[in-house]
Amino acid sequence: MLQIRPSWFLLLAAAFAGLSARAQVPAAQTLDPAVIAQVQQLAQLAASAAAPASARVDVQVGQLAPQLKLAACRQIQPYLPQGLHMWGRSRIGLKCVDGVAKWNVSVPVQVKVYAKALVAQGPLVTGSLLTQEMLATAEIDIAAEPGAVFTDPEDLAGRSLSRSLEAGQAVRSTSLAKRRWFEAGDTVQVKVSGDGYAIAADGQALGVGLEGTDVRVRMESGRTVTGRVVGERRVEVVL
Repeated sequence: MLQIRPSWFLLLAAAFAGLSARAQVPAAQTLDPAVIAQVQQLAQLAASAAAPASARVDVQVGQLAPQLKLAACRQIQPYLPQGLHMWGRSRIGLKCVDGVAKWNVSVPVQVKVYAKALVAQGPLVTGSLLTQEMLATAEIDIAAEPGAVFTDPEDLAGRSLSRSLEAGQAVRSTSLAKRRWFEAGDTVQVKVSGDGYAIAADGQALGVGLEGTDVRVRMESGRTVTGRVVGERRVEVVL
């Protein structure tokens, strides 16, 4: 399964932006080509850090909102807004650091990330149990929709679809039915982790364990905790 890589790369990209992503423009409403190039470079750097090593990244920069009335600025600094991922539809911040008035706005960007992933060989209906014969490998925009994509057919063998797929459409984690890892009353292993420690103990599930959902567990001490279902009879609690 392909997932975005650790977020510290984004911090590196932000630092890069603060040092070098500056350009002079005569007016804020019309972005200078130099500013557009800096926005593209910043978005591409952040997206590449989160993408598979062999991926190809394409960034398209949109327009500032037409209703904005910004004072002319001699120096604009692009930056990565905190908490935003450069994936699919996103935004890059723009700060005026040398002008009549200091302003801070954002410009939309469309980030496409092309990489090989598993797609439906033909139309598949909801509830289909996936087999290798139903799948093909193709280069697609993995940032086009939410959800992780897959490259190994073994990861999908026997999984069922929660929605229908068209031929050529990526099989994503969001299109798979949640696996039922245990039933209410089953004994499960609970891993509790915090700052610098981790312990494991058994408990009794108080609900059905659906993959990726939260469930309450009664521990042997009688205490009840809530954790995330992560595998067959396994629950994780992060404090």
